[in-house]
Amino acid sequence: MGAKEVLISGKSSFKIEVPYKLVETGAKGKKPLIVYLHGYNQNLVYFEKKMEEMLDVRAYHLFIQAPYPIYNKNRERTVAQWGRAWYLYDGRQDQFVKSMERASQFIQDTLDSVSGAIEINRYCIFGYSMGGYLGGYFAFSRWKYISDLIVVGGRIKTEVFEGKRARASHINVLALHGKKDDSVLAEPQKKEISLLAKEGFSAEFRVIDEGHRLTTEYVSEARQWLLQNGYFLVD
Repeated sequence: MGAKEVLISGKSSFKIEVPYKLVETGAKGKKPLIVYLHGYNQNLVYFEKKMEEMLDVRAYHLFIQAPYPIYNKNRERTVAQWGRAWYLYDGRQDQFVKSMERASQFIQDTLDSVSGAIEINRYCIFGYSMGGYLGGYFAFSRWKYISDLIVVGGRIKTEVFEGKRARASHINVLALHGKKDDSVLAEPQKKEISLLAKEGFSAEFRVIDEGHRLTTEYVSEARQWLLQNGYFLVD
């Protein structure tokens, strides 16, 4: 076998189309925009069904599908039906931040593309599990956008924003966690919310007698919290 010489080694970008869906509920005019970020191995269609109870809140409801497809061995399911992931994480903090930043820029680009056509008076992020981790990162990195943050079954990684959290102190935060959640333990998130509260945030931690699976109890708690914080039901 002859000598082998690597002439060029590099990286190229590869783009795929990622769907989103904007739903309006209530009378026309200025109102909140709620952005929904689904969990690992879920997709837009599935999450919209799970959030049905939220659609009687007068708002724009933006459902975004995560960009990374998760291969499904069931050949009866089309690629469009596969679950998705928001970011790539191998346990290293640098990889986590890099991937979360890329996903957050993707969400920001989507927001920019829809916001010019509607009248928005406040932004809310609703993130579940993996979408909750991303929702927390997005809110604290794009703090000028966000008024309200709801994280279900996740953890706000405040350590990423050490020394920078004060600029986001206007954000109202609700953390919902399951008492029986053995996938993402409640105690670390409880500590994060306590830290934010000490730093002047309006931050609340609620435990529900549920597991990690997103149930109607979580959605009902989130909906009620929004109504307590200036959101309104459809007339």
